[in-house]
Amino acid sequence: MTDAIALTALVVEDDRNIRRSVRASLEANGWSVREAETLEQGIGQAKSNKLDLAIVDLGLPDGDGVDLILSIRDRSQVPIIVLSARSEEMHKVRALDAGADDYIEKPFRVAEFLARVRAHMRRQRDSGDGAEHAVVVIGNIEFDRRAHAVRKDGKDVRLTKTQYKLFEFLVANAGRVMTHRQLLHEVWGPGRVDHNQYLRVFMASLRQKLEDDPAQPKLITTETGIGYRLIAA
Repeated sequence: MTDAIALTALVVEDDRNIRRSVRASLEANGWSVREAETLEQGIGQAKSNKLDLAIVDLGLPDGDGVDLILSIRDRSQVPIIVLSARSEEMHKVRALDAGADDYIEKPFRVAEFLARVRAHMRRQRDSGDGAEHAVVVIGNIEFDRRAHAVRKDGKDVRLTKTQYKLFEFLVANAGRVMTHRQLLHEVWGPGRVDHNQYLRVFMASLRQKLEDDPAQPKLITTETGIGYRLIAA
């Protein structure tokens, strides 16, 4: 994935076949891969290696992968993708609220997994080169932070202060699943993290202004029971 030093990924997964498959797919794309099959090993590997990406299973034999996510987040903002057989919304929300960037259910397709990895690495790269101060283009939408402006098909879109703040946060986290709690905390503050109705109302109004077809949104997608994702460019 780079012509210079290979990026380093940590794969924490107790299923040997899945671990080997993920490792092979990453190495085929130029990654250097570290492996762990327990929570303890994963925490040790995360502390002893400079990571660019972490792939984490939740159901580890000696503990919960959420604890590993929290441990990584204490020292790093590298992308964290959860791979798990747990399909219940509560598990997804816990992992994402703990700091995971994405959640992929098992079984999964390697092509989709690699596409998610590429999207998160683009976001990580862009956030490190000052892109947050430039004009961000996603489809037919332009977000100009400096001008405090949003344009659709080249025409200005007038957003309220709250709509703008909501969209700004989504743009800053494009490609990531943002939970209801994360969005409510950022836009309305810690006292409103349980007021999901606020979020639904403002998300609907934002889609009315930005989506080509608000009834079938393609820019801001719903992660049922979890939150929303702004589709990355």
